[in-house]
Amino acid sequence: MAQTPQLHLLYSCPFCWKVRGLIEHLDLDVEYVGVNGMKIRKEVAFAGDWGKVPVFTDENGAHHVDSTPLLRHIDATYNGGKLAAIGDAERQATWMEWVDTHLSKATVPILYGSLGSALKTTTRISKIETFGFFSKRLYAWAGFPIMWGIIARKRVKSDGRRPKQLWHDLLGEFTDAHNGEPFFGGQQPDLVDFAAFGYMRSVSPFPQFSLLSDHAAGMAWYRRMEGTLA
Repeated sequence: MAQTPQLHLLYSCPFCWKVRGLIEHLDLDVEYVGVNGMKIRKEVAFAGDWGKVPVFTDENGAHHVDSTPLLRHIDATYNGGKLAAIGDAERQATWMEWVDTHLSKATVPILYGSLGSALKTTTRISKIETFGFFSKRLYAWAGFPIMWGIIARKRVKSDGRRPKQLWHDLLGEFTDAHNGEPFFGGQQPDLVDFAAFGYMRSVSPFPQFSLLSDHAAGMAWYRRMEGTLA
């Protein structure tokens, strides 16, 4: 018997936002299931050894994982592969790899690039994610020095640019690749647009999104992407 598809996710996860954008664009009937941020592996154990989110369970009960393959699967299964067929396949593959390599790694520096920024982020995440009473407080106050001190500071130092400058440079490179068109895909978005949109959108629940708002071309594209959502 067919069931309503489900997406197990973290509401602050960039990889989950990628998939959510495409689901909203296609106006699919999908149930979002938030998992406990401290127990992810346990709560998605039903999908095998993947141990991460997002996990998409289709109407037949089959589980699908990994955000970029998920974009392609959803487009192929529920949209006839129309987004994957836009433009040159090699160009799309090259820029999908660029987005998944560069924009994905830029989310941590913008959200955790300073001690104060990291505290704002973990506090916000503790409010929007599913946590137990004690794990919520543990994450909010113990998570930020870990994310800042161990992960974000290393990435910022390695790159050499301040997080805002990093994002502005990447958005400039990405929007330049649109070749004067409204979207990377041309007159309509393709899978690369939805991948990039997901990473940028994952910053939107946090105060640091204001650091991106003065990139004119990037924000114009972002607002056009919002306009494609059902």
